[in-house]
Amino acid sequence: MAFDFKKEYKEFYMPKNKPEIVNVPKANYIAVRGKGDPNEEGGAYQQAISVLYSVAYTLKMSYKTEYKIEGFFEYVVPPLEGFWWQDDVDGIDLSDKSSFNWISVIRLPDFISKADFAWAVETAEKKKKIDCSSAEFLTIEEGLCVQIMHIGAYDDEPATVAIMDEYLETNGYVNDMNESRLHHEIYLSDARKVAPEKRKTVIRHPIKEVK
Repeated sequence: MAFDFKKEYKEFYMPKNKPEIVNVPKANYIAVRGKGDPNEEGGAYQQAISVLYSVAYTLKMSYKTEYKIEGFFEYVVPPLEGFWWQDDVDGIDLSDKSSFNWISVIRLPDFISKADFAWAVETAEKKKKIDCSSAEFLTIEEGLCVQIMHIGAYDDEPATVAIMDEYLETNGYVNDMNESRLHHEIYLSDARKVAPEKRKTVIRHPIKEVK
């Protein structure tokens, strides 16, 4: 049975639909940074997703090639995730998607080294014939966060975020978003196949205790 991050780390990928506090450890990711409306047909975001999955599946299927990764075991490619922010905006303004900054990521198993990553980027470029130079090996330690399972359209997220904020106020925490700690989403539903009202998205915000 292939290792599945969602099942093995349910506390980070399968929260309930009510807020909960988690301490998220350091993890490595394939990452692509960009700016602009994620819904733009053929835009930077959609190109970034193609790069992410090209590199992710090259690593996943590496055991079928001559390249051997030390400590490799078969695994399910983890879900797509995204870190989002807008310059000079407190929180997220969904009415102006063109001003989004984003870092789109897919988690890497711990056994993937930077050398393995470089091999995968080069190999994916040759096989898929796309430019994967935007992909980077990124280590993120989120630390103390509040998270919740949002069920519904992405544009309906503010109502869910309001529930998170109320929970923080009641329990002695405040949001701690800054340049390095960002609004984080984990996409558990394929937006191409699942109706907006049924989509499952983990929303996670960095927090700190009120002193």
